[in-house]
Amino acid sequence: MIDPIDSSLRIAGAGLHAQSTRVRVVSENLANAQSTGQTPGADPYRRKTVTFESAMDQASGTNLVKVRNIGTDRSAFRVEYDPNHPAADAKGYVKLPNVSMLLEMADMREANRSYEANLQMIKQARSMQSMTIELLRNG
Repeated sequence: MIDPIDSSLRIAGAGLHAQSTRVRVVSENLANAQSTGQTPGADPYRRKTVTFESAMDQASGTNLVKVRNIGTDRSAFRVEYDPNHPAADAKGYVKLPNVSMLLEMADMREANRSYEANLQMIKQARSMQSMTIELLRNG
């Protein structure tokens, strides 16, 4: 069995990886919030989502978070009347991405906070390792 401090480092490291993936996907959604289709009536950018799952780490015997998949949000596209837009259909309507800026910003904030919490866990675990080594040297 692995040391509990090393186990904490593995758990926090897995959390960092998962949250960095989430930040990347949210950033992609925000960057494409106004990306319409290239041809009249074509579908625009579709919002991406991240799904997490718990996975057993055989080496440490602990449960780690990992990204299960990066999927797409199947909700309806927004539609706006703009007959002069190059992506407008025959009736003058343009399909816009199903990306909500408010939702993405909230997701980004939550992902950043989770990332920072995992980073703090790593700092604390390293500090505990250093203190343990120092105690063993002086003991």
